[in-house]
Amino acid sequence: MDLALLRTFVTVHRAGSFTRAAALLGLSQPAVTSQIRALERQVGRPLFLRQARGVTPTTIGDELAHKAAPHLDALVKIAESGLEEDSSLRTLHLAGPPEFTAERALPALTELTGEDGQGFALRASFGTADEVLEGLAAGHHDLAISTVRPRGALLSATALCDEEHVLVAAPQWAGRIGTGTLRRSGPAVLERVPVVEVHESLPFVARYWASVFDSRPVCPGTVIVPDLRAVLACATAGAGLAVLPRYLCAGALERGEVVALHEPAVPPLRTYFLAVRTGTLAMPHIARAHGWLERAASDWC
Repeated sequence: MDLALLRTFVTVHRAGSFTRAAALLGLSQPAVTSQIRALERQVGRPLFLRQARGVTPTTIGDELAHKAAPHLDALVKIAESGLEEDSSLRTLHLAGPPEFTAERALPALTELTGEDGQGFALRASFGTADEVLEGLAAGHHDLAISTVRPRGALLSATALCDEEHVLVAAPQWAGRIGTGTLRRSGPAVLERVPVVEVHESLPFVARYWASVFDSRPVCPGTVIVPDLRAVLACATAGAGLAVLPRYLCAGALERGEVVALHEPAVPPLRTYFLAVRTGTLAMPHIARAHGWLERAASDWC
């Protein structure tokens, strides 16, 4: 069998879609369709069942994928290791949300960039959950940190840690509201307080309101800035209330720059996942960084 056809077949099997596989391979969808049909002619049996959304492998397709995929992954590993015989050429590409990646992941991984014979160069990029997972699937990144668990066989993910969210504001706002009033009256007392958020849809505030108050926030955002560190700076300056990860605002809380307006018995949590392309943990530098982040995360929770 033609190795190029097998590579296309395994990519379609993992992606679950001709369209997605075409994007990953840098081919047109008709080219992928043509290659799969050519392979089906060689095998003499259909390998996929076409559906409205994507494709499902037949029994023969599953059997062929399970036989071929490990060998194709091994060939990729050989090719990669051949390029990286000199450790100075190894580069780890990491992607994730800007705040968590900058505050948590990068400081941990920089310990692995030293000259100990096993170090590597580090490149980081930021993006939304969808952006970093799409980039990982396309081969632009080696590891991706996301608040969304990826689906399908192309990517695998490990729960990294949980992030607690805190409702905060500058002391002057806390004084006007009164935490006792909030406990007695609920979120209605917050309707006239300006909101600082990362997006017009108020994702953090809306998630907090739904989880803690079983309602929706009423006030629109007053300050919208797409970085939680800037949200904290604005809240500290008195721009309004904000919902922030506790790790990000812990120092400001300790210094009294912001005050927790509410301490629910069960605080809202958000889970971070560490994702890789299936098979790439066979590469030493990716496996080392993956394990290092998992161990570091035990101190973040």
